[in-house]
Amino acid sequence: MKTLVILTGAGMSAESGISTFRDAGGLWEKYRIEEVATPQAWATNPALVHKFYNARRKQLAEAQPNNGHKGLMELEQYFNVQIVTQNVDNLHERAGSSSVLHLHGELMKMRSSGPGQEVFEVQPEKIEFSIHDKCPKGYPLRPHIVWFGEEVPEIGNAARIVEKADILVIIGTSMQVYPAAGLLHYAQPGIPMYLIDPNDVEIHSNRVTVIRKGASEGVKILKEELLKSI
Repeated sequence: MKTLVILTGAGMSAESGISTFRDAGGLWEKYRIEEVATPQAWATNPALVHKFYNARRKQLAEAQPNNGHKGLMELEQYFNVQIVTQNVDNLHERAGSSSVLHLHGELMKMRSSGPGQEVFEVQPEKIEFSIHDKCPKGYPLRPHIVWFGEEVPEIGNAARIVEKADILVIIGTSMQVYPAAGLLHYAQPGIPMYLIDPNDVEIHSNRVTVIRKGASEGVKILKEELLKSI
């Protein structure tokens, strides 16, 4: 069974109603990134940081996986599907995908701000947190998110996954921002590559098949293409 590695970004979840910080009118419009998504923000005003991530978890609780998420899960019948996502939502998992690596953390997890940095699952019945919420050792709980200015701890694991790809697919991300952009360099030369994005994404390779569609329609076309080769 061939290994199909899929790199997903914000465009993957856009049809599910998850706003990105580039969307007009989205959650990010109400906040400055520096005030809610940096270590400095957490040190300066943790209450505002919690307010922002509480709103994002509420938005996620109301969202559902779209047909693109479901289509990727269905590809597991034919391929060893490995998803590496820049998204912090859990829509891939809720659609049934079995192997998902989150580069930038997960909204539905909290982390101790103590030296052990233990990670805790967020339960659906309690998705709001405040500065009064502590880990069992008494340290404040922070969102389990890789903030701007922080290292991406999973980037090495992601590179190893991309190295093993027989087919590489990029969905809903321009792959222009490092360190994620560097993952493309780990792909084996000559493997088939696909890009699904409704926007005009700059591509520096003539071996990439571009599908100019949103996630749901694009994954449907991708599935048809890939099944021809089986």
